[in-house]
Amino acid sequence: MKSSTRAVLGLALSAVVLIAAALWLGRTDEGSGQTLLRLRIWDESFVPAYRASLDAFERANPDVRVRITVVPWGSYPEKLRLDVAGGAADDLFWTNAYEDYADASRLFDIGALLGPRAAAAWDPGAVAQYTRAGKLWAVPQFVDGGTAVYYNRDLLAAAGVDPAELADLRWSPGADDTLRPLLRRLAAVAPWPYNAAHDLQSIELPYLGSAGGRFQDGDRFVFDDAHGVTAYGYLTRLVADRLAPSAADTNTSRDFARTAFLQGKMALFQSGTYNLATIAEQAAFGWGVAMLPRGPAGRVSTDNAIGVAGNAATRHPDAVRRVLGWLGSAEGNRYLGEGGASIPAVVADQRVYREYWARRGIEVAPFFDVVDGPRIGSGGGPGFPAALKAMDPILGEMFLGRIPVPEALSRARAAADRAAGRQ
Repeated sequence: MKSSTRAVLGLALSAVVLIAAALWLGRTDEGSGQTLLRLRIWDESFVPAYRASLDAFERANPDVRVRITVVPWGSYPEKLRLDVAGGAADDLFWTNAYEDYADASRLFDIGALLGPRAAAAWDPGAVAQYTRAGKLWAVPQFVDGGTAVYYNRDLLAAAGVDPAELADLRWSPGADDTLRPLLRRLAAVAPWPYNAAHDLQSIELPYLGSAGGRFQDGDRFVFDDAHGVTAYGYLTRLVADRLAPSAADTNTSRDFARTAFLQGKMALFQSGTYNLATIAEQAAFGWGVAMLPRGPAGRVSTDNAIGVAGNAATRHPDAVRRVLGWLGSAEGNRYLGEGGASIPAVVADQRVYREYWARRGIEVAPFFDVVDGPRIGSGGGPGFPAALKAMDPILGEMFLGRIPVPEALSRARAAADRAAGRQ
């Protein structure tokens, strides 16, 4: 190849690299007048809904393009932390543990950005979750609804259990317990009657709340009190009595219980709406949804939400403001509910979700009815991800029966406090 040819090719390659860099940084060529933003999420299944919503936004805002990037959940929190610290984070990103970023002024104040009335359209629980020090730090996107119990109609019938019996179930450490006797009946026909396990959102928080306990008081962990001992003691005894899968299986695979239910090996599967679409698509047997059992303090569920935060270090704050406004609007948010995969955080759009499942003959009221009552907070505060990571192996050992419940809870609380810098 002639040196002149190599020089021309070198210049061309340099031009391509410069153009690609400009696109990556949010600019196209000088004449396009477009701004490129990046939105980071951790669940690839949401890409079609977001793409449809953002396509509609781009048609109305031709000067802005939004690229969706997916970082799997397993590496998402740590990568986001490093990218925010290094100034390489996306312009917008999903978050459910935002406090460290808010306290470090890394996020936009949504009230200042969109106006104080914007939050009136969103689920009150989601607004409360993302409010800190009197300011809102993310635009809620979808909520999980409450926890309920999926049941296998065929296994219930084989055990002579009427689904109507599930509506009055009560768990208790005393003689008025009706859940354990029913699980013993189901044990005659199912390898696993129920999914008691180390599962914070679906199992531990509802039991802790319905025992009268709390996970946190402000930013302090308080799950190791007498109420916590009652709740976790009941759950670990179900595992020890083989009325739920071994913790050796559920500790190592968070999807073990759902898979067992889908295979027809589990009679009752306590979980949230985030598993509804999968069960509807894959269950080869008749099934339904019932309210979760009452505890000594009644039925108590958590209602987690996912929000989109705006990166305060973005080079395009006005474009970020417009995209956040769209994603938090009834028109932009409804796309997340149209396929039945999630409950939109815009209250007016939640009917879209209900109507979708009603057309398929599936009653989703238990997920909504339970959060009309008391709720238990799912936790948060500075250092919260590190705290969860620190307590996780201790609670896992507790469910394996290797550490007594009171000792395990005390150790887990202390480890969480240390990890979060609260000691």
